[in-house]
Amino acid sequence: MTSLTFDALNVEIHPDRAAMGAAAARRAAALLRETLARQKQARIIVASAPSQDELISGLAGAPDLDWSRITIFHMDEYVGLPAGHPATFRAYQETHLLALIRPAAFHGIRGESLDSAAEAARYAALLAEAPIDLVCLGIGENGHIAFNDPPVADFEDAQAVKLVTLDESCRQQQVNDGCFPGLEAVPAEALTLTCPALMSGRSLVCVVPGPRKAAAVRSTLLDAISTACPATLLRRHPNAVLYLDPGSSAELPVA
Repeated sequence: MTSLTFDALNVEIHPDRAAMGAAAARRAAALLRETLARQKQARIIVASAPSQDELISGLAGAPDLDWSRITIFHMDEYVGLPAGHPATFRAYQETHLLALIRPAAFHGIRGESLDSAAEAARYAALLAEAPIDLVCLGIGENGHIAFNDPPVADFEDAQAVKLVTLDESCRQQQVNDGCFPGLEAVPAEALTLTCPALMSGRSLVCVVPGPRKAAAVRSTLLDAISTACPATLLRRHPNAVLYLDPGSSAELPVA
């Protein structure tokens, strides 16, 4: 394992994807145990994507973690897909995490709502009820975090949750990930937590596997901090770790 630092961001490069996911899960579980040792409840935001499978599996199986004291949020949801559609991010959470644990609560974003502004406000109010202790996230092929693509990302966003139009590269990633059969099937809009909402987490655990993410990782760590690559914002967080494997770290000069 190789350890690096870029501004405030700690980076770990692991020998393979399984080792990367296991290490991230161990850190996430340890952070939650520390949180529950000092307070009654913990609140976590979790990404929904195949890139997060190993982290979520490891976290769900972590020993001595009292999920009955942990409330779970997710990061984003497509607008217009019906509740229960297998491509919704709530379905991902149900299959990969909620089927394995019994949390205090899971709050889902209702992408099927006919009033997206009202749904964004509802979810923002839930987030605002108490601090977020941990955010488990990834980085998109275009450098997005949640669905904050470069055209819509705002590092000073006054909103916690907002309606966004997904750019084509983001929608193509959903096809690349096997979530949709083709670009025409991917919804054009989504509700997403904003950049400040994600960065509000006390700790961040970011998992980015695979060669399709190598260019985004290079930009995240080496480019200027800007919305041209929203993930560059991670370099400003005081307690964040980015976990990489050989594929995702391939374009770094140290890899």
